[in-house]
Amino acid sequence: MQIEKSFVVEATPAEVWAFLTDPHRVVRCVPGAEIDGQIDDQTYTGTITVKVGAISLRYKGKVRFDRLDVAERCAVLVASGRETRGKGGADARVTSRLLERGPRQTEVSAVADVTVTGLLAQMGRGMVQDVSDQLFETFTRAVRAELEATAGTAGGEAPTGETRRQAPAAAEPIEVVSLGAKVLGRAAGRAARRPAVWIAVILILGLLWLWLG
Repeated sequence: MQIEKSFVVEATPAEVWAFLTDPHRVVRCVPGAEIDGQIDDQTYTGTITVKVGAISLRYKGKVRFDRLDVAERCAVLVASGRETRGKGGADARVTSRLLERGPRQTEVSAVADVTVTGLLAQMGRGMVQDVSDQLFETFTRAVRAELEATAGTAGGEAPTGETRRQAPAAAEPIEVVSLGAKVLGRAAGRAARRPAVWIAVILILGLLWLWLG
């Protein structure tokens, strides 16, 4: 599936570029993600944890900068991960571009081609899309907190002390179920519009009627 997102941050393109090409800063904005190693200047290894109800899924993999074009402000990131206790996994190719919208205002647009297998894939394309929407909202809030706090410091240095604590912590895993009733509600709404769902409901009611009879 392909996911397209964009957001605007109050910072210069240079500040945003420096942030997005630093995995150690970006990972702080992704819930449940950690970097645990570096293969070379452009390839890193790490983990990300996802919780689906009582089930906790841990993915281990690597991420690589496939292209870094400073002149065009374009970065291509390739990531892959596999479940540490299962056969599922995910692969993604993310292309990000920066566009200056005003004096300290930059638009970040990203297009991700994602392939998901295993438990997350069984939830269906719509559910994966809804989860990605909620995760993206969390990520963009954290990015804004990091960049806009940094922009307010002298020389664009990384925020420290109280300023740094304003950015959401990334230690907690992604809680798929707790991302909000909106996610489950939209999924239920989609299911209700599918004829197959109503056929299944009728069959279940018919079996109950026969059993009670």
